[in-house]
Amino acid sequence: PGPAGKVMLMPEEDPTTDYIMVATGTGIAPFRGFVRRLFAEDTPAAAVYKGEAWLFLGVANSDALLYDDEFQLAKEQNPENFRIDYALSREQENKNGGKMYIQDKVEEYADEIFAKLDNGAHMYFCGLKGMMPGIQDMLAGVCEGKGIDYNEFIKGLKKKGQWHVE
Repeated sequence: PGPAGKVMLMPEEDPTTDYIMVATGTGIAPFRGFVRRLFAEDTPAAAVYKGEAWLFLGVANSDALLYDDEFQLAKEQNPENFRIDYALSREQENKNGGKMYIQDKVEEYADEIFAKLDNGAHMYFCGLKGMMPGIQDMLAGVCEGKGIDYNEFIKGLKKKGQWHVE
C-alpha cells in the first residue's frame, strides 16, 4: 500500500501497455510493488508483459534512493522493458541551471511520454503533496508548445483511465 494505504492497481488486460510512474520520496513504495509484480515475482502479468515500465524518481540526493538495488536488478534483467530516471535535486541541474526536480526530468522526455500516452500508456503519480503543481505547470507548458489544450488533454486521459494520481 502507498502512503494513503491504498493499493495501486495496474491494468493487466493488455500486456503491451506502457506504464509511466512518477514518484517523489516515499511515493516510491507503491511503484516498488508494480516493478516487483512485473519483473520479480512469478505472476501471470510478469510472464506475458511486453510493454515498457518507466520509473521517474525524485529525491534530494543519491543517498536517499530507496530500493535502488531492486530497481537496478530489474533493469539489468529486463533492459527492453524497464527504464529508470532520477531527479536528484541537490546533485543535478536542470536545463536552466536550477535544481533538477521531478518535473524537469520528466520534461526532458516530454515528446516520448506524449507519444506513449497517445498510444495508450498509463501514467501514475505518487509522492509528496507539493509534487503535482510543478508537474501540471510543466505539462501545461509542453501542451502549449504542441498546440494542445491542456485541460482537454488531461480530461481525455482521465476518461480513458490512463491518468492516475494517488
